[in-house]
Amino acid sequence: MKNYDIIVIGGGHAGIEAALAAARLHKRTLLLSLSIDNIGKMPCNPSVGGPAKGIVVREIDALGGQMPVTADRTALQFKMLNSAKGPGVRALRVQSDKIAYKKMMQDVCLHQENLTVKAGMAVEINAEDQKITGVTLKDGSFISCEIVILTTGTYMAGVNMISSEVKMGGPDMEETTNDLSASLRRLGIETMRLKTGTPPRVLTSSIDFAKTSYEPGTDEFLRFSETTKREDIRSFKDQVPCYLTYTTPRTHEIILSNLQKSSMYSGVVKGVGPRYCPSIEDKLVRFKDKPRHLLFLEPESLSMDTTYVQGFSTSLPRDIQEQMIHTLPGFEHCIVKKYAYAIEYDAIDPIQMKPTFESKIIENLFTAGQVNCTSGYEEAAGQGIMAGINASLKLEGREPLVFGRDESYIGVLVDDLTTKGTREPYRLLTSRAEFRLLLRHDNAEERLIEKGRYCGLVDDKRYAAFEAKEKKLQETESSLKDTLFELDDPKVKAYLESVGYTETEHKGVSGSDLVKRPKVETEKLMAAKDIIVDHDLAKKADIDIKYEGYINKQRREAEKLQAMEAQKLGVDFNYDEIDNLSIEGRQKLVKFKPATMGQASRISGVNPADLAVLAISIKQGKGRKHELQ
Repeated sequence: MKNYDIIVIGGGHAGIEAALAAARLHKRTLLLSLSIDNIGKMPCNPSVGGPAKGIVVREIDALGGQMPVTADRTALQFKMLNSAKGPGVRALRVQSDKIAYKKMMQDVCLHQENLTVKAGMAVEINAEDQKITGVTLKDGSFISCEIVILTTGTYMAGVNMISSEVKMGGPDMEETTNDLSASLRRLGIETMRLKTGTPPRVLTSSIDFAKTSYEPGTDEFLRFSETTKREDIRSFKDQVPCYLTYTTPRTHEIILSNLQKSSMYSGVVKGVGPRYCPSIEDKLVRFKDKPRHLLFLEPESLSMDTTYVQGFSTSLPRDIQEQMIHTLPGFEHCIVKKYAYAIEYDAIDPIQMKPTFESKIIENLFTAGQVNCTSGYEEAAGQGIMAGINASLKLEGREPLVFGRDESYIGVLVDDLTTKGTREPYRLLTSRAEFRLLLRHDNAEERLIEKGRYCGLVDDKRYAAFEAKEKKLQETESSLKDTLFELDDPKVKAYLESVGYTETEHKGVSGSDLVKRPKVETEKLMAAKDIIVDHDLAKKADIDIKYEGYINKQRREAEKLQAMEAQKLGVDFNYDEIDNLSIEGRQKLVKFKPATMGQASRISGVNPADLAVLAISIKQGKGRKHELQ
């Protein structure tokens, strides 16, 4: 008997979700972390959520994950972003207490049934006949298992850089190893070098916030997890504000005159950095005409007197960082507590991964998080829970859980990684989702809770609460449709006039027809008839009614995609048996090994004629078609 069913390597956001999912699905699970105190660490920004990312956290909640619960309970501030825009781009973001967040995650992991937490460094992934056998630790001990889930973040062959100063180490100069990624390469897995960075942390009491812009949260009950109650979170009056400041012409002058001292521009950096989260020096080079750059000032923890300067990532020397930061409004006399640095690390080319997060090369090796070339806590956690779920389902001999692009942002992420690959740290954006009106903050539970129930992470109590809420929503929308509002009713007339509608007719109009009008809201309209409706359900009804036509259009488009996804190819499909494929199309299909025709259609270089040839070949039984693994 193996020591464990599943070993998770790495205690970051991906590792936590993978380990908890596996343990909660009754698998004997080992979470292996460099140190217990590293579990749940926020090495970069002290926040959870944001555009697209916040919706991923909602999806994790619908699947029964932990990040949304912990993020809610340890948040310093809640803010709904893009609230004035359409529902497809609205997203929740919380400012986190990074110390409280880490402590809660550690407590959850240490007290989870079926989960053993061990401090130690993995130096080799062991496999026989291309199938996992276990893990070797730095002390020479071997631990056997059925499945390994690799979630090492930026710790594989990590290198810290400040200007020309280069030191081996993970985040904050913690221990790192070259051995683990070397063992992967020996198994035939391709790795690449990527780079990311972090900004300086400044003593909060040394900042003159009078010279910055005040940024409060959103004054309403917001949450990532449907299980979170109002009393579980910080009230609005007790929430901690953030602030904004800007770079100045003097800031730009100092940076540009010292550009050659940056690790990136001096040639020290070998890896590729994130396009959508560049260093401040990279911003100045890429956006030369921009007179200033916005910086967000974020508190790190109630137990720390430090502020995170979001947007000021750099690898310039410490003395230059001192000069730069003192040119920012409000920072003239600030004290730097921790200097910015860049970090380079090994990651795995994601085209070697199945949509289930299992390796195409080594059976029972799953990967999740930054090791898959992504960036962000939320993307990592989303991958982690899916890897934990699919590893557990595989051990049970059950069908894996794979999301389409119309089902979740997690589905968009894994599809992008496995059909397009990436040469830089991948970041989720709303613009990556063609069905973003279907993938909203408000309907994550509606989309995915059945999936969470299928895999076993959503219990009867949670599901019953969801069903009750859905029933109330249907009742609210039915009531709205069945209620006639007389346009000459004084209360109704006053409300409509308050949002810009002057009515001269005296007829009755259904509530749902009135809500279709811009600015008319279900909750306020029903109040005009002295009918009280739940605030959250009313907001959901607004979206369902106002955007019904657009939503239905996207659903029809999604159905076309689903038809292609139903045509399975599988990683063992033999493209050499297929005549008349283009040379480039054949090469790309062999390289990417798409699981379905839908995935094949999204691979650059595979043209419509190739797809037509493939479709005919599938009908003829060519290519030794295998089901999605």
